[in-house]
Amino acid sequence: MKCSRAAIHRKTHCLPEIQFEDQKLTSCAGLVLFQPLFNSLGLKQQLANCFRHLKVSPIFGHGLVVLILIVHLLLGYRRLQDLRYYHDDPMVRRVLGISRLPDVATISRTLAGMDLRGVDHLRKLNRQLVTDRLQRLGLARVTLDFDGSVIATGRFAEGTAVGYNRKKKGQRSYYPLFCTLAQTGQILDVWHRPGNVHDSNGAQAFILECIREIRAVAPQAIIETRMDSAFFSDEIVRLLEAEGVEYSISVPFERFVKLKRLIEARRQWWRHSGKIAYFEMQWKPSKWKRRARFVFVRQRSKVQSKEPVQLDLFTPFVWGYDFKVIVTNKRIRAGKLLAFHNGRGAQEGVFAELKTDSQLGYVPTRTLSGNQIYLLSAMLAHNLSRELQMETMVKQRATTSKRTPLWAFERLDTLRRKLIQRAGRLTRPQGQLTLTMSANPTVKSELLHYLDVLKQAA
Repeated sequence: MKCSRAAIHRKTHCLPEIQFEDQKLTSCAGLVLFQPLFNSLGLKQQLANCFRHLKVSPIFGHGLVVLILIVHLLLGYRRLQDLRYYHDDPMVRRVLGISRLPDVATISRTLAGMDLRGVDHLRKLNRQLVTDRLQRLGLARVTLDFDGSVIATGRFAEGTAVGYNRKKKGQRSYYPLFCTLAQTGQILDVWHRPGNVHDSNGAQAFILECIREIRAVAPQAIIETRMDSAFFSDEIVRLLEAEGVEYSISVPFERFVKLKRLIEARRQWWRHSGKIAYFEMQWKPSKWKRRARFVFVRQRSKVQSKEPVQLDLFTPFVWGYDFKVIVTNKRIRAGKLLAFHNGRGAQEGVFAELKTDSQLGYVPTRTLSGNQIYLLSAMLAHNLSRELQMETMVKQRATTSKRTPLWAFERLDTLRRKLIQRAGRLTRPQGQLTLTMSANPTVKSELLHYLDVLKQAA
């Protein structure tokens, strides 16, 4: 259909007069998607149960404040002060089940009044939400990735310390240890620590706790885990083998000079692909009690290494090649093992999404427990966005060598731009509560699909 030029172009010389009225308008009409999800999970009541031991304020409870933080992060806001920009939004208040939102000072005081017992209860609730989904999936294999991530702050906060930070040297930070479930891309649990600790600090007890949590809900599943070289130790290897867990752990060259000599003396490498070759052997460091399977990998690389070589004392240096050593108890070919181990890089993508879309890197208060609650709220916002997609979408993938998530997840920021941050109006024609949005066919189709599936699952 052709249109005339006059039907398309128009003159716009004057600005419209601006008025502000209470017309039940909302800027986040798509938040209606999370209302049935919250109701089906009983999230509001479960959050309230996490803080029953604390003295509840006359109006707002601690559990409700945590739910407000989760919605706050789902909407993409960062600072607590940003709550003022949607303080009068009717859709936010309806999802939360309240007629008015608390002031920023009320939320800040409530966070400051949190305690470590409430933090433990909230961690338990997060684990329960993740394991409930895992139990319904009935997977034959469950893959756990362990790694830490720096959360830096420019001011003093309780529990922070100055640690190693290449970008912001001397800055105080936290360094929590995360356990990620590869099949769903969710955070199973977190161990909160100051910023001046090593990756493996407190890791053994945390790893054991996560493994037993999975074992309790999936006793028939094979549990496997992937870790970087910071976790390489005889104690962790023996712990994983005692628990019957399959593992792959990167081996640090700096701690074992003999590894460099083994690689340099090797003449025959088995080719896996055009760029990758390998060999393997049963070997043990001098202080270990038993041998293990060590896989040595050589990969052709055109990128010039810019790291300090330190007179070639530890890391083998051959122009055009990168080297890697993996210790494992998995009985698979080296090519599949390398793909499996490299798949742990997806956890870095989860960290990036958490910090960009769920504001994980923000430190809102000066109290340790308040900052831990905020971190757990960011984790819950991320996990709930994944839960929404798993509940309403079919699995797009089977289990791969890299243990890629079974769903092709959309980032939380993508969900915001597509569905959540939509203008709407709440009205009551003939007494029926109605949310009116623009007649965009794509938004209508996706939004109704989510709501229909959630309604059927309820």
